[in-house]
Amino acid sequence: MRRFTIAPERIRDGRVVFDRDESRHLARVLRLRAGDTVLAADGGGREYTVRLETIGDEATGTVLDVDTNEHESPLRITLLQAVPKGDKMESIVRASTELGVTRIVPVLTARTIVRLDAARWRDRARRWQRVAKEAAKQCGRAVVPAVDVPRALGDVLDPDEPCDLKLCLWEQAAAAGSPSEAQTHLPTTPLSASLPPTLHAGARIALLIGPEGGLAVDEVAGARERGWTIVGAGPRILRTETAGPAIIAVLQARFGDLGASS
Repeated sequence: MRRFTIAPERIRDGRVVFDRDESRHLARVLRLRAGDTVLAADGGGREYTVRLETIGDEATGTVLDVDTNEHESPLRITLLQAVPKGDKMESIVRASTELGVTRIVPVLTARTIVRLDAARWRDRARRWQRVAKEAAKQCGRAVVPAVDVPRALGDVLDPDEPCDLKLCLWEQAAAAGSPSEAQTHLPTTPLSASLPPTLHAGARIALLIGPEGGLAVDEVAGARERGWTIVGAGPRILRTETAGPAIIAVLQARFGDLGASS
């Protein structure tokens, strides 16, 4: 059955009004007709079975059934991702959404290559939010992760909500930094040694990933001073577009629902 997303306010008195983007997709791309049945997720965990009634600029339908989507992870993972160049951020948003993150916070660091004005960053954030929405539909989630407008790293090191675990992934300075940085010692522990034996359902995890050139030493030191655990991911240096999804997968396999029975 085809899956769509709707804002909660578009459901009223047992009827659904799809927005223009979803209406265009169901009519022109999928060529659905009145009488067809679709699934509509409200972004908050509820899923509606809807029989289409009218097809137009804003398609409408009647709610036949309401269910709770069970595809959400017991973990609440926030990915703080330094903005990479090109379209890598779209791949990161897509993969992270499929792996169950609840929020993506793009961050600007000392080595972030892309520099845009505030208006263009807002445009990028809207595009990334659309990517998250499409990825959520594709993987069967009823919750669409929020994608923030990019902010400076220093502004986001203190999460809005208390976290049970804050991990900053950092390759060894000797491997990726300048000679002066290589001489700076910052404690880094393997990821496996940094994880607790268990985490309770609903545990909040924040994960910080640097840009192509990695986080600078002073940025890592600042994160450590604010309670982040500095971790390494093994002997190989991961690309920024690989690192986030890879660590999220580890966390979901260890504490979440990756590999659980469907």
